[in-house]
Parts: sequence; structure tokens; C-alpha cells
Amino acid sequence: MHLHTTTALSLSTLTVLALAGCSIGSTSADGPGSSTSAPTQQEGKHVPASVLLSSAALSKRLLDESDLGDGYTRKPQQSESRDDVVVSGCPALDKLDGDVAVGGSLDFPRKAEVSFIYGGGSNSEVAEELYSDTEAKLSKGVGRIFDAMTSCPNYQVLVGSTSVTVTAQKALAARLGDEQWSQLLTFSSGGRSSIVKQTAVRTGTVVVVVSGSPGLVDAQTRMAVAKATVVRSTGR
Repeated sequence: MHLHTTTALSLSTLTVLALAGCSIGSTSADGPGSSTSAPTQQEGKHVPASVLLSSAALSKRLLDESDLGDGYTRKPQQSESRDDVVVSGCPALDKLDGDVAVGGSLDFPRKAEVSFIYGGGSNSEVAEELYSDTEAKLSKGVGRIFDAMTSCPNYQVLVGSTSVTVTAQKALAARLGDEQWSQLLTFSSGGRSSIVKQTAVRTGTVVVVVSGSPGLVDAQTRMAVAKATVVRSTGR
């Protein structure tokens, strides 16, 4: 199956991210702790449940270098999404893609994204995606993606001419927001492997997705959720 662009919340983006930093025996990258100056989920005012944020408003809530601290460099944003990702060996992902192709609940048009490299290492990346939609659509859509990706012990992903074996497992997520999902994905190709963690947190009508080296994801998820969901005076 060809992975639909809206499912890039998960597999397409993660596969390319993993291949960029794939090194023999690589696992996770250690990163600094997140700043203590940011508001936690229990502090400040958060996005009301009924508010849908535009892509422009979401982009203003993305992490930047000043939030992350020393050692982080923003990566140039890719102008086009990949359409050459093919997945095989996981019926749940086949079914998911079919639903997306006919305009199912995984299509979140309000979105923004950014990615960073930490410490200059290509295997030390962290990416953030923000989405806004109704609570029901976000809950169902994101939950189905994570369930599908962890429903098969392993499966194959073909990115252009590169074949990658993916092994997925559920992971514990910090108690943030209204709902949380997390998974660890091991990407193996040509005798090399890389582990990517992905954590998603829904607070009202906003979903924050942080992906990349496990240590960096763990360090920055709370900051990303806090910045994405605190009400600001800028436009929606």
C-alpha cells in the first residue's frame, strides 16, 4: 500500500527520520531536560474544548530554539511530503490507509510541524507536529493510527528503493492532557538499526506529537504540550 500523506503523523515521517540517523547499534540519544520555566499542564489557561486553531495559529505554538535550550538547531522544512512509501505485512495499516483515502477521520487539515537536530548528530533528532480538530475526531483518528502501528509485531516499509523492517511496541506516556499515546519503533535496514519514539498528547482540540530519539522526546514532550495548549492573544 502507498502510505497516504495524512498518515505521515506516523509511519512515513518516522521512517525517513530514522533512515536519516540510522547507525549500527544506535538506540536512543540522551538530551537535556526540558526547561522548568515553561507552564505545566496544571498551570495557566488552556485552549477551551470548543476552539479549533488554524494552521497559522498552530505554527506560533511550535517549539523553537529558545524553548529547547543550547544544542538544538532547526532543520529546514521539507517543501513536499514523500509519496514513495509503501508498507507491507500489516493488514491493520492496509485498512487504515483505505479509510484515509476515502476521506476518513485521519485527515486533519489544521496542522503545523517543525524538526530539530540536537548536538549536531544526525541520529539525535526531534520533530514536533501539531493538529487541531474536534475532540472526537482527534481522539478517534490518533488512537486508530497508534493502534494500527502497534498491532503487528513487525512489517516492511519500502522508501524509494530502500527496504526497512519496522518493529513496534507500545510505550508508557506521561500523564499529560486528556489522552496520551506512545510507541517505540525500531527501524532496521542493511544491518543498521535506529530506535524512534513517538508520543502524542491530546488536550481539548489540540494534539501534540513529538517524535525522534527517545531521550529527546522524553525531555521535550512536556514543554511542547505546555506551549501548544496555553491560550495566547494571537489569532486563532
